[in-house]
Parts: sequence; C-alpha cells; structure tokens
Amino acid sequence: EEDCVQAMSDYLPGTRIEIINPALARGDVRSALFDFDGTLSLIRQGWQSVMIPLMVEVLRETPQHEDDTALEAAVVEYVTRSTGIQTIFQMMELVEMVRARGGEPRTAQEYKAEYLRRLWQHIRERVEGLKSGRLAADDLLVPGAREVLEGLRKRGVTCYLASGTDRPYVVDEAAALGLAPFFGPHIYGALDDIHAYSKRQVIQRILRENHLQGPNLVTFGDGFVEIEDTKAVGGIAVGVASDEVTRQGVDEWKRERLIQAGADLIVPDFREHEALLGYLCGVD
Repeated sequence: EEDCVQAMSDYLPGTRIEIINPALARGDVRSALFDFDGTLSLIRQGWQSVMIPLMVEVLRETPQHEDDTALEAAVVEYVTRSTGIQTIFQMMELVEMVRARGGEPRTAQEYKAEYLRRLWQHIRERVEGLKSGRLAADDLLVPGAREVLEGLRKRGVTCYLASGTDRPYVVDEAAALGLAPFFGPHIYGALDDIHAYSKRQVIQRILRENHLQGPNLVTFGDGFVEIEDTKAVGGIAVGVASDEVTRQGVDEWKRERLIQAGADLIVPDFREHEALLGYLCGVD
C-alpha cells in the first residue's frame, strides 16, 4: 500500500509539497481552518508521551489486562487514531477500556484531570518561558506558521482555529505565541458541554454561515479528525506531517496516517508557504 501511495503521489516542482490528489478543485479558497497542536503550536509537543503511559498505568491495574507489550500496542493504536478529538472523549474511551478488562473505572473527568496535571508538568516551562520572554515564540511554532497565516490574511481568506484542547488553554497559548490576532473571534476548543463543540460542527458552521461550498474551505491539520471531517464535506485537506522534535522534514508516521485519512497534500511545515498558497489559490 505504501509503495502504491509513493507511486501515485508527486511533488510541486522545486518543493517538498507532496500532491496526493492532483484532481483537487483549487483556486477559490475563502476560509482556512487550522488545528492547533502539532499544526501551528509546539507547546504541547510530546503530549502522547504523557497520555499513553497514563492509560497503560490505569489499564495495568485491571483484573484482565494483557501483557505490557499488547497493552501498550492497544493504547498507542487508540491514541494515534484519536489524535485531534477532545481530550474528554479519549478519557471516556479509557473508561470503556477499563470496563472491558473487568476493572472499576474512575470517571472520565477524573482521568482527564490527572492527564492535565501531568501534561502541565511537561509543558509548564514552555508556557512560562513564552510569557516571560525567556523563550521566543518562533521556537515553539511549526516553521512558517506565522507567515502562512499572514499570506492567507493578505489574500482575504478568513482563518479559524479549532482544537481538541480545552478552549481556555487554546486562547491562552495562541495569545502567548502571538497568533491570536490572525483568528480574532474564531478560536474554538473543547467546552464543558461535550456535545456543544466538535471540529465537524465548526466546519459545518463555517460553510453554513459564509454560504460556502466544500472547495472554498481548506483545512490544515496533523491529525485524523480534521482531515476526515474536511473531506466529508468536499473541502481541501492539507496534512501537516510535522516533525515536532527536530522541526525539520516529514514525520513518516504522521504522513502515512494523514494519507489514510484522505489528505490532498502533505507538507512537512509551512516554510514553503508562498508556493503552497499559490497552488491552493490557483496561481501555478
């Protein structure tokens, strides 16, 4: 399957922009939706290394758990597949995984609180460093993130931000990175009412309120959810296969999954924003 993908895809000349779907309807982009973590922000880089051990730890305490290798494989598979959805839903799945192994689960809210406590230990220095000016915002951004947003703004494209992270954190971190002005009131994140928000709802609202068709919307994301939801309405999906550690090149693991989710293009980051926006906006 991978060989087939390799053979079918091509690159925009002179760039690392991989064209998975050359039949893309482009040239009339009016709105752009961005995922946050891993797509623009690197503040939460390594969140998986917090969530996966927590889930494994919880499941290891159940009466009918597998051996550690099988347990970790099951958790990694789930976390990979669910990247981009709200944290509470991931914790609701953990509740079900505990039950399936004969355990008595805590509530999803309790698991989420413990995850956020551990995550804060992981990212605290980054957030405080940004706010104090000790760390430069550009060091915690996917390369070219600010420039691609500026390029879209210059083209009159309205930008939206949608994250599976709780909205207060998204608003706070977007401001700390200096990205909030690009989105204005259009910053969305998880709410206490779990049914009041999803990326799918944001996408449908963008199309409805602006009287847009699918190809008028481009989504940039590094997770399954936003790519699948965008393709479901006929939008353009750009998979951002960012290497969050080195900030260089393509993360092959992300690339493969983004292609499976239906991405039309794959980019490692936004360094080639001029060529990328030129292609999407129909100027070859």
